[in-house]
Amino acid sequence: MTSDAVMPPADAPDRQEVRAAARVAEIEAVLGDPGDPVNPVGYARLLEADEAGELLAAGEKALDELGLNAEFVPVAEGGRLERIDSLVRILRQVFRRDVALGLGYGVTSFMASVNVWTAGDDRQRERLAGILLGGGRASVAYHELAHGNDFVRNEFEARQQGDGGFLLHGTKQVINNAGRADAWLLFSRTSDAPGSRSHSVLMVERSETDARRLRILPRYETVGVRGCQLSGLDFDQAPVPEQALVGGLGRGVELALRSFQITRSAVPGMALGAADTSLRTVVSFALGRKLYRRSVMDIPHARATLGGAFLDLLTSDSLSLVATRAVHLLPEETSVYASAVKYLVPKLLTETMYELSIVLGARFYVREGEFGIFQKHIRDLPVLSLGHAGSAACQATIIPQLPRLARRSWFQGEPAPDELFQLRTDLPEIPFQRLTLASGRDSVSCALVAAVASLPDGTPTEVALQSLALRLMDELRQLQEQSLELSLEDRTALASPASFALVDRYTVVLAGASVLGVWRQAQALGDDRFLADPAWAAAALHRLVRRLGYQPAPLPAGCEEQVHQELLRRYEERHSFDLYDTPLAG
Repeated sequence: MTSDAVMPPADAPDRQEVRAAARVAEIEAVLGDPGDPVNPVGYARLLEADEAGELLAAGEKALDELGLNAEFVPVAEGGRLERIDSLVRILRQVFRRDVALGLGYGVTSFMASVNVWTAGDDRQRERLAGILLGGGRASVAYHELAHGNDFVRNEFEARQQGDGGFLLHGTKQVINNAGRADAWLLFSRTSDAPGSRSHSVLMVERSETDARRLRILPRYETVGVRGCQLSGLDFDQAPVPEQALVGGLGRGVELALRSFQITRSAVPGMALGAADTSLRTVVSFALGRKLYRRSVMDIPHARATLGGAFLDLLTSDSLSLVATRAVHLLPEETSVYASAVKYLVPKLLTETMYELSIVLGARFYVREGEFGIFQKHIRDLPVLSLGHAGSAACQATIIPQLPRLARRSWFQGEPAPDELFQLRTDLPEIPFQRLTLASGRDSVSCALVAAVASLPDGTPTEVALQSLALRLMDELRQLQEQSLELSLEDRTALASPASFALVDRYTVVLAGASVLGVWRQAQALGDDRFLADPAWAAAALHRLVRRLGYQPAPLPAGCEEQVHQELLRRYEERHSFDLYDTPLAG
């Protein structure tokens, strides 16, 4: 399959990859070894700031000096943003130290700014780019506590006046950086009429707001991400100019759902950094802790748990990679993939953290010292399952599309292009305007179906991989049959639990298709010996098939050992546990 995107010439060097890798290395070098007790942005100082409920000032200063906000501004607007998958890699280096710093310093600005890059006019793009590149912040306010994810029922008002301007009235709660943002993107009711055309998005700048008409609400205390400054905004008939409107009157729901496709794709992948640190912490414990005159790592259960956690990170990164690259290559299909990532990846990481906590034992509760960072990450990571769209909201986005995908795409559509599964190949620019709410196409699942027929079956590991891929394809066939049988009510927000369970299984199939695609491209390109080996792919699919409730045959001897040896190599050499095998500080 060929996408509609214009790709760079085949013989062109991967210039984007060179820039991304250099930026990752620069950020890693500036932030330094997080385990160094004298590092001003190391774990010791981050834990102290967390206990105080603050973002680490030295961390924010370092990110200021790095000009991190430029990562959220498109190149056309003077920033560095050219690829969503590269943005994920770059922010992963911040998240592996502190989820709160990643969210509190800049990702909130990214989530807000995507609305403007997607539908803003030239003036709005210029103004917001100026704020971010100047070191300022933006916040986004979609939801209200009274209505949760059902933001079409929001009551915050922006009433248009005779001169075209608006009067803002009402309250928005639980907004990250509300009190220190220079601009707010506000999802607002602009009509009393029912339906999706009742709301609009406004970009409101602090400098243009009458301070007498605005009150910053008290800060909320949280269990996780304690350093993030969550508060709220209370407007009392505050006037804002007509040019605050983003994307047209009554287009708020459409704009929000299009913007979600980028943020849902990106943010869970950033969180892999925190899971990477957690796995590294527990591997250190397992190698150093003696129990019954041998190390914890020698205990089969602990060994299997750590290997499984490594595989879950690789699986999560594969799905994240596919979703973020789909923004560029398959923007019409991104709605499904973005929701799948936002639903499944936080779920996998949360379960992984729980399993790791069992290996760590009582030290899991320690909030300082060598293992304190684990306790912080296990509190912070669940926040990513909430944000601007909880798990159920992501499932609800996919449910009505299942019958259409089953009827038009699965087993008959064209497979995704090879570039979708490649880690470092250059991509065309982000096509913000081509993002759609639904398309009826799923090239990733089609790639799974196409791959099954051509998988090698020479070695025992290859035979196991083929068998597991067939099991996933059979699962897709069952999903097709059950999706076509969904009643009209089961395709709406009132869907039964069975419909939500269908989505859960479907996201697992997408994850498996992503793993298979990444392995096949690594094998074809030959640029990563571990990823090109079928052992990790077979082990990852084995976990996914078991997750679906099946009991596949045991993996061939040596398969899990290869994964274990790679885990140890990366730990000893201080390389990341994601797809990129990135050198880390320290």
